[in-house]
Amino acid sequence: MYIIDFFKKVARKSNIPVIIYLVLNTLIITFVFYFFACANTEFNPMVIIFGIMAYMISLMIALSPFGEWVLRFQTGCHKIKDEEQLAYIEPIFREVYRNAQRLDPEVPDDVELFINHDQVPNAFATGRKTICITEGLLQMPVGQIKATLAHEFGHLAHKDTDLILVVCVGNMIVSGIILGIRIFIEILHIVLSIVSIIWGGSEGLTARIASAVYHLLLSVSVSVLSYAWTKLGILLVMKSSRENEFEADEFAYDLGYGNELCALLSTIKGTPSTGLFANLASSHPDNELRIQRLQELR
Repeated sequence: MYIIDFFKKVARKSNIPVIIYLVLNTLIITFVFYFFACANTEFNPMVIIFGIMAYMISLMIALSPFGEWVLRFQTGCHKIKDEEQLAYIEPIFREVYRNAQRLDPEVPDDVELFINHDQVPNAFATGRKTICITEGLLQMPVGQIKATLAHEFGHLAHKDTDLILVVCVGNMIVSGIILGIRIFIEILHIVLSIVSIIWGGSEGLTARIASAVYHLLLSVSVSVLSYAWTKLGILLVMKSSRENEFEADEFAYDLGYGNELCALLSTIKGTPSTGLFANLASSHPDNELRIQRLQELR
């Protein structure tokens, strides 16, 4: 069963930081669910169970084809429509795909290839069955393209990309909660301001000052907590991501593309990235360290 296999794959030492982050996300979401459902009633453990179940359902949606489509849309990935590009990359992709499934039969069936307009040579895997290359990668030597694809198949084999989907959903829910709190603060501030105007006089002025101070303190508190939570998530996810990069590199090495991957990493280490790939690069270990680790596998 896929879900069981998913939890087996993600329960690796390299994923401990991001699993911690997911558990913390679950606790926050469950607490908020409980607070709104039981604030004025007796404690009911079923509310907590329902909160966890609601979060689990959202994760199931993330791991569905819909969740994968959303990530493709967000990252600007689309089917390769240029016939010349497709004729060039398709046989290369199929060759590496066959080799990856021979090495690890758990590499998903029906993996699809997409393209992004970024001119920096790069690629990324997302969801369960998506590999997206950049137009810039098509300009690289064939061996280096194969090495890049092999690396991305390593991520699919290890279910790293599913974990990204799960993290994204958790972040969206927590972000939604923070947005809801911000909206509540703004509405309350507006109501108190209207009340202070109606009162008028010194009492109205006092109420207006109290409202402004209250609004400022709450807004700053929410902003600080949001910033701290985001930074914590980035640190934990980046830690897991960097370890997973080494494992995906080793997968490419086991497929026989170690030298080509070293050559590619050496070529692109000084190439500036923008947008999506700047974010991806920030979660990757230094290319020189990756080359060193690959050379140690020989």
